[in-house]
Amino acid sequence: MSRPLVTAIVVAHDGGRWLGDTLRALAGQSRRPERVAGVDNGSRDGSADLLAQTLGASNVLTLPRSASFGDAVAEVLDRLPPCGQDEWLWLLHDDCAPDRRALEALLMAAEQDPKAAVLGPKLRDWLDRRRLLELGVTVGLTGRRDTGLEPREFDQGQHDGTREVLSVSTAGMLVRRDVWERLGGLDPLFPLFRDDLDLCWRVRNAGHRVLAVTSAVAWHAEAAARRRRRITVSGDHPRRLDRRNAMFVVMANLPFRVMVWALLRNLAGSALRTLLFLVGKQPANALDEMVALGSILAHPFRLLKARRARREGRKKGFIRIKRLLTPPGAAYRRLTDMVQSFLAGAGPVDSAGRHHHATPEDDEGGAPADTGAVKGFLRRPGVVLMIALAVISLAAERSLLGGDRLGGGALVPVTGGAGDLWRFYTEGFHDIGLGSTDWAPPYVALLALASTLALGKTWLAVSVLLLGSVPLAGASAYLATRHVIPAVPARAWAAGTYALLPVATGAIASGRLGTAVVFVLVPVYAALGTTLLSGERRRARRAAWALGLLLAVGTAFVPLVYPLFAVLGVLAAVAYGGVRRGVVTSMVIALAVPVALLLPWLAGLVTDPGRILLEAGLHDPALVAAGLAPESLPALSPGGPGLPPFWVTAGLVVTALAALLMRRQRLIVAIGWGITLYGVLAAVLVSRISVEGARAWPGVPLAFAGTGLLVLVGLTAHRLAELRADGGLRRIGASLVVAAAVSTPILAAGYWVAYGVRGPLTGHAPDVLPALAAWSTRHGERTLVVKGDAFTVLHGRTPLIGEAELPVASEGRSKVADAARGLVGGRGGTDAATLAQHGIAMLAVAAPVPPALARSLDSQPSLERMSLSEAGGLWRLTEPFTRVPAQPADVLHAPWLWTQGVLALVVLVLAMPGRRGSGAVEGVEAAVPMPAGVR
Repeated sequence: MSRPLVTAIVVAHDGGRWLGDTLRALAGQSRRPERVAGVDNGSRDGSADLLAQTLGASNVLTLPRSASFGDAVAEVLDRLPPCGQDEWLWLLHDDCAPDRRALEALLMAAEQDPKAAVLGPKLRDWLDRRRLLELGVTVGLTGRRDTGLEPREFDQGQHDGTREVLSVSTAGMLVRRDVWERLGGLDPLFPLFRDDLDLCWRVRNAGHRVLAVTSAVAWHAEAAARRRRRITVSGDHPRRLDRRNAMFVVMANLPFRVMVWALLRNLAGSALRTLLFLVGKQPANALDEMVALGSILAHPFRLLKARRARREGRKKGFIRIKRLLTPPGAAYRRLTDMVQSFLAGAGPVDSAGRHHHATPEDDEGGAPADTGAVKGFLRRPGVVLMIALAVISLAAERSLLGGDRLGGGALVPVTGGAGDLWRFYTEGFHDIGLGSTDWAPPYVALLALASTLALGKTWLAVSVLLLGSVPLAGASAYLATRHVIPAVPARAWAAGTYALLPVATGAIASGRLGTAVVFVLVPVYAALGTTLLSGERRRARRAAWALGLLLAVGTAFVPLVYPLFAVLGVLAAVAYGGVRRGVVTSMVIALAVPVALLLPWLAGLVTDPGRILLEAGLHDPALVAAGLAPESLPALSPGGPGLPPFWVTAGLVVTALAALLMRRQRLIVAIGWGITLYGVLAAVLVSRISVEGARAWPGVPLAFAGTGLLVLVGLTAHRLAELRADGGLRRIGASLVVAAAVSTPILAAGYWVAYGVRGPLTGHAPDVLPALAAWSTRHGERTLVVKGDAFTVLHGRTPLIGEAELPVASEGRSKVADAARGLVGGRGGTDAATLAQHGIAMLAVAAPVPPALARSLDSQPSLERMSLSEAGGLWRLTEPFTRVPAQPADVLHAPWLWTQGVLALVVLVLAMPGRRGSGAVEGVEAAVPMPAGVR
């Protein structure tokens, strides 16, 4: 076989800092090319002179700065006629220095595979010469570029071996000249980025092979991709141009049916990535993503023309190319990595990840099943903790599972769906009860959002938030303390103990949805507050917005959260304001956000301050202990149904008291005990205040106290290991303290599982409104429901969550209350007429109905019995009722709802994690996954 002829072409564009090394590497090749030509694309840094000095002025062409890499190669080939049938072109960028034996290795691989028409070397990083950049490239249907390498992976020979790939970079590419000229070389449609992918795809469609030869090595600076020089070939942003060309190349080379599927995936994927970029505060990336897709959709004829030019061999070639594309599983993993990166605070950037680049034969049929990742995930302490708490909760809540309707205690029987809650929150006039134009409680919107995420099922959202509050609280406490309590066992103990505090089990037993939600959020408040006070300025500011948003969520469910946190926030701002710059501003943001988001509902609490001590749901005196035992509050037990005895949490208190004896870390102990005492004192004060005839429940203040207690114990836990190592009495004392600490979660879980949920909450809550009454009042009539001394007015159905908390005009309510008492007491007179004037046509008495009351109601001429049974009684008023007129809504109601939504969205975006600082130009290296080729 005759010796192959090689024409080397070096293209330079403002690459003087690398060009000297590249030319020296070219001159030192063990197998030198027969011809060498240089092209300078309008360099302004002396690159043209360096080319002329090294290669000779007659071997160098000069083109304008707007010329592309493909234009430069085409210009050389126009002036250099072919020198034989076996001629190869070796393309080199000015920032690509090949190893001494690179060309020899490429030619040897070409000789061993006669079908090979394009070969590329192993590319390593120019600066870190051990780091791998590329061993061939593949793409998915969305055009995302995959190298098959881990980020910053070093070359240890783990990928060595010549293999067939979809594409190689033009940096060091060896290509047969006859194939190049038959296919037309690099397409002028792609003056920058992805031109190499398009060329290699067309080469494969023509029946040839593309090989990555790892025995040939070159070092590449990727100057254009990393923005180390100005790009003049195109006016578009590199990221935008790369994304557009990526999608265009894929859709131009795919068969029609696959192309349609790729287009749909790009539409959905670009929308999701745009959303993540916006939320991650990367608007430039979001704009590039949408403009790139829009430029393809806006020029369909350009795509059709490109598809016609690639029609030959496309369908047949795809059979071979399909196995080289990124597998669908790897594409979904890339999306998952992108979302995880966003949630981790690194910004929603694309990553090359671990993606497929070899043939199935090389990889035994594709990527192996990722069973190790699943096992590793399930073995994580936090996951094990959450699973254990979920199992404990299911066992303890066994009586609530499988019921028809969850309700009882403070929880109104759960009815309706997400649409009903959205309608209730957004309507200006509420045609319920006696009618109201007041603002719905803001937690209704949050519950509507949760119900929407739960596929419109309100019962599912409430079940997760209330019945799942123990595992959710454990997970939030474990994650929130990852930067506070370094020891994993101590962190797991603190999270498990917190989740099983009496506040949690009591809230579930009493149906206190508000306390359950806040109980999950309190550890997050502590973590964000710590970041606000001690974090880097930008992180602290994001933490302030996030804290304000979550504080608004907690305040919507339990208004007492805001003043409790505000006192701590003001004290922290005073203490740290003179030490750390920006702390006061961040704290002002955190405290101002809830006020802005919860107006005007929050203003109503100011006019009626007693409601600050209430929470979402019904305020029933039976849910609060009339007088707390002296040991209840120190044991973090707020009183009421479903609570364990005080000795269950005694071990936690003993452990916290033992921390006072430690000489070290006194500041931590002092802060922890200070927060604990603050929460206990607030609980004492709250438990002694009566609102609407009943004492307030001190659960939330005790949740604050429990958090302080657990954090101080967790932070001093390592001292116990040191004391145990000392031996003697210290070892015995430390062992006793550990035993006391461990006893709390074990006893709490055991007691809760053994006795279950003991309280008014039930999974079989009866319908408040009898079915006959609901059927008889479908034309706008109201029903007066009487239960003991209490009454409520319903309009055709069981009330939704939040409807019972709407304020009612005092005059109308007093008239109805007086008439109801008179009617039930047998007073007669105009009581029935008064009720009828307020739209009431039915009287329902909840079971059990006293016989004397039934006889009294039957004896009144204005009432007609419709039913009487063990389920209750129902009477109809004979007086003609007056339909409750609709009242005009506040003119500012709808505009403020829109304003509230926009404000919430803005705060959410400001609170979301942004990109962490790096030395790279904003968004370039992370957002564009190393496009191949110097342009």
